[in-house]
Amino acid sequence: MICFVQGKVIDLTENTAVVLVHGLGLEIWMMPADLSRQAVGEEVKLHTYFQVREDAMQLFGFLNKDDLTVFKLLLNVNGVGPKAAMGILGGISSNDLRRAVMADDVKALSAAPGVGKKTAQKLILELKDKFHALEPSVLSMESQIPYVDMPGNTGSIGEAVAALTALGYYQAEAAKAIQKVDGAAEMNVEELLRAALKNL
Repeated sequence: MICFVQGKVIDLTENTAVVLVHGLGLEIWMMPADLSRQAVGEEVKLHTYFQVREDAMQLFGFLNKDDLTVFKLLLNVNGVGPKAAMGILGGISSNDLRRAVMADDVKALSAAPGVGKKTAQKLILELKDKFHALEPSVLSMESQIPYVDMPGNTGSIGEAVAALTALGYYQAEAAKAIQKVDGAAEMNVEELLRAALKNL
């Protein structure tokens, strides 16, 4: 498997970049946003997915490793191929896609190119559990916010964190957003959510 490609960009097209690697020019399919950040003659490192079929071999590249992870998850959805997955990620970011799936937001998903209501419902059905599994099991010390130790109404704080994670935010993100809220310990869940969402 080709995990990543690093080399000099020697050509750009509407959908691909050609990267020179040890004398080989590799044509790599990329999302428009990633392509727009490239320039001929510059070095680039791309996290890649290598597709092998009977009639073709293609490389798909991403500047962000998280985009590659979500791209691979999309390929597991029935009826979604590499180019369709690229199109989806070209219209909605990986984070927004995850949040829309976790929130059962069919409307947000339907805004992505090539995604109708039925496809959006399929994405929610098939990806929700997979996105749950992506949440980091070990958080850095910086992101371990001791929200349960905050004085006052810790029950509301815990419920607010749970509600935000149900919407698709990581627990560390949710806890950090709540910690920034002045007077969080005295608020009920609804007030906490409104205030915390402003910090996300």
